[in-house]
Amino acid sequence: MFKWGIKLRLTISYLLLILFTMPVLSGYLLWYSYQHNLEILTSSLSTHAHLTEHFLENYMSGPNEKSQIDHRIKELATKTDLRVTVINPTGDVLADSWENPATMENHLQRPEVASSLTGHEGSSIRYSTTLGQNMLYVAIPIRNGNEIVGAVRISSTLAAIDVGFNQIKSTLLIATLLTSLLAILLSIWLARKYTAPLEEITTAACDIADGNLDRRLHIRTGDELELLAHTLNNLTSNLDDKINETIAETKKLALILQHMDNAVILLDRYGKITTANKTARDIFGIQDAMLYQHNMQVLGYSQLDRAVQQTTKQGKNMLIYLKANIHGSVRVFQIFIAPITATENEITSILSVFHDITALQDMHDRQSDFVANASHELATPLTTIKGFAETLLDGALADSKLSSKFLTIIHTEAERMQRLVNELLQLAKLNSHEYRQQVKLKETHVSPLLYMVKDELKTNAEEKKITVDIQADSDPIVMANPDWLKQILINLLDNSIKYTPPLGKVLLTCLQEGHEAILIVEDTGIGIPATDVPLIFDRFYRVDRARSRNAGGTGLGLAIVKFIVEMHGGKIEVKSAVNIGTTFTIRLPLA
Repeated sequence: MFKWGIKLRLTISYLLLILFTMPVLSGYLLWYSYQHNLEILTSSLSTHAHLTEHFLENYMSGPNEKSQIDHRIKELATKTDLRVTVINPTGDVLADSWENPATMENHLQRPEVASSLTGHEGSSIRYSTTLGQNMLYVAIPIRNGNEIVGAVRISSTLAAIDVGFNQIKSTLLIATLLTSLLAILLSIWLARKYTAPLEEITTAACDIADGNLDRRLHIRTGDELELLAHTLNNLTSNLDDKINETIAETKKLALILQHMDNAVILLDRYGKITTANKTARDIFGIQDAMLYQHNMQVLGYSQLDRAVQQTTKQGKNMLIYLKANIHGSVRVFQIFIAPITATENEITSILSVFHDITALQDMHDRQSDFVANASHELATPLTTIKGFAETLLDGALADSKLSSKFLTIIHTEAERMQRLVNELLQLAKLNSHEYRQQVKLKETHVSPLLYMVKDELKTNAEEKKITVDIQADSDPIVMANPDWLKQILINLLDNSIKYTPPLGKVLLTCLQEGHEAILIVEDTGIGIPATDVPLIFDRFYRVDRARSRNAGGTGLGLAIVKFIVEMHGGKIEVKSAVNIGTTFTIRLPLA
């Protein structure tokens, strides 16, 4: 379909204006020229009429004089091309420079004659059948005092005016054609000149719409088009800045999403997966080919797909928990599902964020087990204490030997319960972030601690005739809390003494390897079965509960040891063989 451009419409408008204006202007000029020449001729005839009227004043007074008028008029007319006619008040022709008055009809009805006989100058244009052309007639009254005694009429052909008019018309026609041609060319040039900036703006706008935001306009017209170009430049610059900001924010968001620990999956309004970050792809095996093709069912969890459908239907946030088998291990996710709405609350997409709470759930389970174990461990001595106390109250107190035995058992159970409570408090303190911040690490010499621990447990070792030796070839320095480090050694040495038969041996070793300080506690005790070795650092775990309880163990000592070692950035290892012995090796970074 043909489109009328602004340039074409502007050009046509100019042409229509020219085609309308030039004929009107030319017609007006022709009419004005004709009227002007006619006025000049009329004025000239009027002048001749007045001169003739002045000439005839002496010939209109009597019959004899009137008889000479025709002769004098013809004689006078030989000097000019004008026709002179003298008429009496009744309209009869007295003299005529071109014709015989006797043969001429009465002129009373001629307009110019009638006007002059009433005392006014009259004029008219009529076609002369005799001459075959238009004639201009001018008549004025002839007065004798206040009396009108006749009229003199001067007439002339319009041939001179017509010739001049035709010449002017030809000249004006040529001038009009040339002017129109120049005006057409000028209109085309002006249309191009005025529309060129607009075409440039249009082209620039199309380029900008196509994404070329570097396009700028350089228009200097000093009018609204320059303002429009300047505004468009500012708009493009602002749009470019906004797009760059949006791209930067999008890249930042994409970077955050890709490096988030949480899995993030975005779905469209129909529940199809559209976007998944790296964590989600790694966990659920999402591939690019799956995008825009599958819903949450492709992950294999109908519970998740139902939650998405419910969120889409109700338009409300949801929080669900999902236990999933991921790469052979069970993981627990807290999933936040939320609709993303646009205008008028229309849902455009669904956001799902997977928070892996496996560790948190495991901690919760461990806390539950810990509370259950602690309750059990506390219940046993409390039951024993309560039972023997009730027995004493029922009458056993009267028997001194029996009461002494029961009181000893109560005292022993109370001490075991006190040790358990103390170690529980110590674990709680070590788990306290505020407490760990208050405790400052400092450079600590390791080997002196071995001798201090040996001295503190010397009595326990001597009771079982166990030999405790120290081998400290070097004195490494570590960044540690001396009290915590000493607690590690006390717990390990105390366990070795407890579970080593009489006449056994315990060796404490301190050495330095590379950038590590190594502490070794080695005994010739009863050993630990291989199946129990991975579990000995669990809280309340005992290899032989009855034997451990009899030895005064709480099941928390090794858990405390491992906790403190890891807080110092170290590692603890254990090797054991039943009836041969156990070796604990601690590695700590040097200061």
